Amino acid sequence: QVQLVESGGGLVQAGGSLRLSCAASGRTYSGTAMGWFRQAPGKERYFVATIPWSGDNTYYADSVKGRFTISRDNAKSTVYLHMNSLKPEDTAVYYCVLTTKPRFYYSDYDEYDYWGQGTQVTVSS
Repeated sequence: QVQLVESGGGLVQAGGSLRLSCAASGRTYSGTAMGWFRQAPGKERYFVATIPWSGDNTYYADSVKGRFTISRDNAKSTVYLHMNSLKPEDTAVYYCVLTTKPRFYYSDYDEYDYWGQGTQVTVSS
């Protein structure tokens, strides 16, 4: 089993920045990639970003490209989401995810085996 714990959410004004962190524990060696999804009130969960544990590739939703950056610290089994130029439409609960699949469709939430509890991000206008 793997446990994921998010932190760093909060309230910020439009144009501001936040950094989310997600620490993985347990059988983290089984993971191949970690990422983030988000869910706004009354909406489905949508893909935000994913980063494999090895290599330089990163993947982003079009809505956050150029504003969000995902990074990882393998030694700490931690992934970060640096969010800049935040907009009110970024308001959502952000969930950390981890997959154990060697090959996966990064934007499909069914591909991820473990989910965190979520952290609220609220962007005021």
